[in-house]
Amino acid sequence: MPSPLTSKPPLSTAVAAPDKAAPAAGGRDHFFDNAKYLAIVLVAMGHAWEPLPGSGRLVETAYTFVYTFHMPVFILIAGYFSRGFELRADRVWKLVTSLLVPYVLFEILYTLFHRALETPDFELSPLSPYWLLWFLPALFFWRLSTPLWQAVRAPVLVSLAIAALATLSPAADGPLQIQRILQFLPFYVLGLRLGPHHFELVRRTWVRVASVPVMIAGLLLAYWLVPRISTSWFFRKNSAEAMGTADWTGPAATVLLFLGAVVLGACFLSWVPKGRTWMTALGTGTLYGYLLHGFVVRGLRYEGVYDLPFFRTTAGTVAVTAGAAVMVTLLCTPPVRRLLRPVLESRMAWAKQPSASGRPS
Repeated sequence: MPSPLTSKPPLSTAVAAPDKAAPAAGGRDHFFDNAKYLAIVLVAMGHAWEPLPGSGRLVETAYTFVYTFHMPVFILIAGYFSRGFELRADRVWKLVTSLLVPYVLFEILYTLFHRALETPDFELSPLSPYWLLWFLPALFFWRLSTPLWQAVRAPVLVSLAIAALATLSPAADGPLQIQRILQFLPFYVLGLRLGPHHFELVRRTWVRVASVPVMIAGLLLAYWLVPRISTSWFFRKNSAEAMGTADWTGPAATVLLFLGAVVLGACFLSWVPKGRTWMTALGTGTLYGYLLHGFVVRGLRYEGVYDLPFFRTTAGTVAVTAGAAVMVTLLCTPPVRRLLRPVLESRMAWAKQPSASGRPS
């Protein structure tokens, strides 16, 4: 995730293809594809806003507002579609090929990219995910933990307690961004506990109507918070000690951010189209948009494009916002998916141990 927009001390879709849950009665539920597309657009906008020079309070308000719920929505949907996950050899192999292999590949690509444009001696460190790549190993570990959350009593409360306690441990700020994995964990577990009827509830007209004043209130609260707290709290990346605050603020922030994300996430989902639309096919390619848009945003930043006077104006901010939406949309299109599918969705049958029948297991 990007660096904080504020100058205060730092603290950060279902992007990867999820395991398939039982389809809706009429077939695939396009609602989730639409939700993933709209959420990836918000992710790209947030990343594109981050390098804006002198962004101003309004941009920081939008940034804070969006960061409250956009990744939680992705993670919740990932949990929802992981309800049928089992620790079988074929399922674990699929996790490795769809999450860990792309992670290692893009960790190398982003490192070479960073060396070419910014820091020639930038170190390759798979245990320290490059910027947005943290989500892939996080989803890998969340999926592996699925059987535990399906067995434990009150799993959402237990996971929320773990997330809150993690903020008290600076040791969790280390390799693989364990802090972030633990703090975002409750959203994955919540997704595991949800059923189709819960999503039907948020699609009701009265929820959509009620969401309007709630979202406005959220924006006003974000506007008020901007000069008072660090945006880094919304990244769930560091302990309270690393944030330079009292220990109790970590658990308190975890609970408040969880509640805020659930409320705003429900409001966001209430406005997602239910049926097949022009964005539905794009929602099936969010993995591509997520992994690739970082090259564009960071490339513009490293090449000094953001330093142009134009990007200090309102028109520049609008251009960045619209450009981010168009850019990530193009990266989710079928031609891009067809081009990169052998890399990002390879089954790697050649690497699997043959079964008793002589074919890869």
